[in-house]
Amino acid sequence: MILPRLSKTTPHLRGSIVADHKTKDLVKRIKPGQVAVVCHRDIDQMAAQGLIEAKVKAVINCEPSMTGAYPAVGTRLLMEQNIPVFDVIVSAPHIPLRDGMNVLIENQNVYIEDQGQKMYWATGKRLTWKFVEQKTEEARNNMQACLKSFIENTLDHARNEKDYFLEPLPEIPVRTRIRNRDVLVVVRGKHYKEDLYAIRSYIQDYRPVLIGVDGGADALMENGYVPDYIMGDMDSVSDEALQSAANVIVHAYPDGRAPGMKRIRELGIEASLLPFPGTSEDVAMLFAYEQGARWIVTLGAHSNMIDFLEKGRRGMASTVLVRMKIGTKLIDAKGVSMLYQKRVKWQNLFYLGIAAIFPVLAFSLVSPATRHMWQIIRLQFKILFS
Repeated sequence: MILPRLSKTTPHLRGSIVADHKTKDLVKRIKPGQVAVVCHRDIDQMAAQGLIEAKVKAVINCEPSMTGAYPAVGTRLLMEQNIPVFDVIVSAPHIPLRDGMNVLIENQNVYIEDQGQKMYWATGKRLTWKFVEQKTEEARNNMQACLKSFIENTLDHARNEKDYFLEPLPEIPVRTRIRNRDVLVVVRGKHYKEDLYAIRSYIQDYRPVLIGVDGGADALMENGYVPDYIMGDMDSVSDEALQSAANVIVHAYPDGRAPGMKRIRELGIEASLLPFPGTSEDVAMLFAYEQGARWIVTLGAHSNMIDFLEKGRRGMASTVLVRMKIGTKLIDAKGVSMLYQKRVKWQNLFYLGIAAIFPVLAFSLVSPATRHMWQIIRLQFKILFS
């Protein structure tokens, strides 16, 4: 086989691989120091953060990591953490990849080492900062056309789906009362872990009903909370979380199809089926509203064009319609952790020191031993200056 050549070379790199078409599944099982092989067009922020937290050695992407169609920041975040990103240009499809195989990158060629054999697998390129800046500029130039298409898609779907939102949701059995209580809906979105930590005092004081949307349920458990409800298509939530929740609701397509129900049955978990268009987080908010929630606090929810483009959605009709319906009760806590960054200020330390002196002085006035000490000091001053 004649291998295609690239103009620039790539440093040598060797490591064991973990391969998956879904990055969110890959990060659950990859170990620090391994190489991630993904098929992720326009790597988004959530995927990049997962790979960074997993401490991967490198990322080999079978799709373009940055196309310039819109501002996808994942590649930039990875490179800022000194994680090299390789885009595959030509591959040998006859070699199936398995977790644990060794990969070797020599110049621009990628080889698989399996059972003592070194086999050519792909030719690629290591992405550079110059490439990232070029694609970022392309994305800026494409923003107007991208926004126009996104708005048109949103309005078209909103016209087609509006009737669903005018009628109440199908009735399903519930075990945890929501009426007149606060509800916290946790979604696996940007900064969702930091935001959840930031509002821990609210959770402690108000004891809201906790709804985890797919992977949001695991975020709740990681912080010591047990979700009251888990809603979603069940593609990114752990078995442990599913088995802990009092209520599991599988989001289905309007025609009743629910791929996630197969997994629920295999786990032997009792669950309800809720067919409705749109995203699972929209259905969770609408469900809380119709159950009579006092306030609906959302955390990590997707609310802008970039959020939806990163999820592979070209519009946000259901999100617009849901927020129009429940807006009077909705409080969006997304990004609350970024609103105020705590800083240590010298004047605060001064005030803290002054505050610490008062109990010491109070103690000294009531303690016989310290009163005696102060009397000795006073006498010493009198003798010294008399």
